[in-house]
Amino acid sequence: MIEKGRISDYTVIDLEMTGLAPKTDKVIEIGAVKVRNGQITETYGTLVRPGRPIPAQVTELTGITDAIAAEGEEEDTAMQSLLAFIAGDVIVGHNVTFDYSFVKQWAVNKRIPLELYACDTLRLARLLLPGEQSKKLEALCEYFHIERENAHRALDDAVETQKVFEHLKELAEGKKELLTPRLLTYKAKRQTPATEHQKERLRELLEQYQLKDDICWETLTRSEASRLQDKIRSDKALISR
Repeated sequence: MIEKGRISDYTVIDLEMTGLAPKTDKVIEIGAVKVRNGQITETYGTLVRPGRPIPAQVTELTGITDAIAAEGEEEDTAMQSLLAFIAGDVIVGHNVTFDYSFVKQWAVNKRIPLELYACDTLRLARLLLPGEQSKKLEALCEYFHIERENAHRALDDAVETQKVFEHLKELAEGKKELLTPRLLTYKAKRQTPATEHQKERLRELLEQYQLKDDICWETLTRSEASRLQDKIRSDKALISR
């Protein structure tokens, strides 16, 4: 049962991804901290093998390279460990619905039912802090005099988010309704694996146009395979004009 305005036990999560789209991008790092009576009691952090090249801008932001991510866990193992770590807790995160969308998409793909309640530090900051104050995690750490280390690394960001949340809880004194966890919602459609026919046709197109094969065949979905085929044909049609 979720009690209005009472949240001293929770789990903070933070994920790093290859991009912004849960349907096409992949998680590359997970960080989570378990909190009891307002204090961190346990942590979970792991790199995750995305099965595809990490974009240069993501590497620049996080410092995570393809070689570093290759040392991580398989997606299924990492996600299962994360859910076991959360174990039904209320979760806390900065723009938490974004992180949740990746977990939910994975769960839907695996036919795993998932419902989580959460408090969002971004939402709280927007309600409790002056309008001109930046609500980015980095800016909030500066505002609350929280030391920022290893920015955009999942476990470090989760620890800092927990500290920000405790400060925001103090500001919400007398406004307990703001701290009532909300059920997270994200509509995700199950993605099915690409057919052997789709894979064969893609390989033929790559060979026909002498294109580099950087496709993760093991995790390729039907929709991704269709988009790739359409993109190759479209790109080549434009070049031939």
